[in-house]
Amino acid sequence: MRKKIEIYDTTLRDGMQREGISISVDEKVQVALKLDRLGVHYIEGGFPGSNPKDAEFYRLMAGRKLRTARLAAFGMTHKRGVRPHRDKLLKGLLAVDAPVLTIVGKGWKLHVRKVLRAGLEENLAMIADTVRYLVRKGRQVFYDAEHFFDGFKDDPEYSLATLRAAAEAGAGRLVLCDTNGATLPQEAAEIIREVAAAVETPLGIHAHNDADCAVAVSLMAVEAGAVQVQGTVNGYGERCGNANLMSVIPALKLKMGRTVISDRRLEQLTEVSHFVAEMANLSPEPHQPYVGENAFAHKGGMHVSAALKDARTFEHIDPALVGNKQRILVSELAGRATVLKKAAEMGLDLGDDKKTVDRLLKALKQKEHEGYHYEAADASLELLLRREMGLFEPVIRLDNFRVIVQKRKSAVISEAKIVLRQNGEGELPIAFAEGNGPVNALDIALRKLLLKSFPKLAQRLSEIHLVNYKVRILDEHKGTGAVTRVLLDSSDGHDSWGTVGVSENIIEASWEALVDSIEYGLSRRRRG
Repeated sequence: MRKKIEIYDTTLRDGMQREGISISVDEKVQVALKLDRLGVHYIEGGFPGSNPKDAEFYRLMAGRKLRTARLAAFGMTHKRGVRPHRDKLLKGLLAVDAPVLTIVGKGWKLHVRKVLRAGLEENLAMIADTVRYLVRKGRQVFYDAEHFFDGFKDDPEYSLATLRAAAEAGAGRLVLCDTNGATLPQEAAEIIREVAAAVETPLGIHAHNDADCAVAVSLMAVEAGAVQVQGTVNGYGERCGNANLMSVIPALKLKMGRTVISDRRLEQLTEVSHFVAEMANLSPEPHQPYVGENAFAHKGGMHVSAALKDARTFEHIDPALVGNKQRILVSELAGRATVLKKAAEMGLDLGDDKKTVDRLLKALKQKEHEGYHYEAADASLELLLRREMGLFEPVIRLDNFRVIVQKRKSAVISEAKIVLRQNGEGELPIAFAEGNGPVNALDIALRKLLLKSFPKLAQRLSEIHLVNYKVRILDEHKGTGAVTRVLLDSSDGHDSWGTVGVSENIIEASWEALVDSIEYGLSRRRRG
């Protein structure tokens, strides 16, 4: 019977070493609780002896009942010349309410001599004394053998001696760390098999991604006998990151048949990945395997047609198993199956109307040829299809607009004037507004007009806001005369949508995307 594989999450410690990441103590608590619901077995919350934030995290977690996980705290062997019971960092570890203590020690002679500046026997004693002291204090101790693979290749006997020192002192796991991320998968597996034959204590793997092999090394380590995999959500970590648990967990469970987490918890994987990204103030990586937005996205016409007939033709797993979903992308590569699928998603039943489908496909490909990009502009795509089918009644009917940008001393002022058409006679609706840029000024003026003309839309209009604005030059060789594509992301606090505008004039392209954004936001409420 195969042993259950333990997942040891170090996002809140090792993952926080990624450049640009810094989360609050309260956010760390939220992430820990989310990981516990996912079903990981150990959550390393930080290094309490290194900074006040990590110490505060453990204080806030004290007494909380976790469903599946055990809390771990990270530390290192005692300082040279200081006995364990007098070492401040070890005292700090014992002061936190964490049943598991993970201690890192030197497994490479190069580091012992040049970084630790200790003798080889002295290093062995530091490892053993630290582990023994913490075990006697009633804690479960895991030993992280730093730079183990580099050390083993340099001197296997000494590296094994460091493991034996920790094991004989009572370490419950010996975690082999590929700290420089330089080891290739097959090489790692061979070394782990040698180690497994030399020591009886269960082994773990802690791989970094500098050679883009951290996930593969982790999986090969399990195949070679490791029972614990350490890693981070989304592979966050220093330099190139750590082993990505969002890939490791489903690969172990779905590909290798290992017991890791339950089916029900696995369905939370995509949600957890995106949640942690939001906490870290990073955009979720759309091309990330298993949990990325594009992990099960199909664009090529033949691919789409095949996937719609049987998803297994182009999907290596059912996306629902990891909480993800299939996406059909619409572009110049689209075929009839793509248009039918997207129309159905939008509630448009085209049935067997081949003539309409062909007309929609022709309009779509023409727009893409002009520079429109509907993969990231789902709202503009829906409006395009509805316009072509005669199912869309616009709210915004532009007569003209004017934008003035003026430099006044140290400030730049943008002023917009918008005039809308109206049915019947009378003066045309007109509004002026200033903004911190031309697009902002247009947005403010347009909202003024809509509120004046359609007061019943006030609540809905107030909910719609811009969350992202991206500009792309499509034909750079034309310089300032190039065609510009503008992509807007908008939200009403519950749902998000994308719109696109294309023009040689960046203001006109922005206006087009802005109008689509508001039209879509308002039409959703009218339809719903």
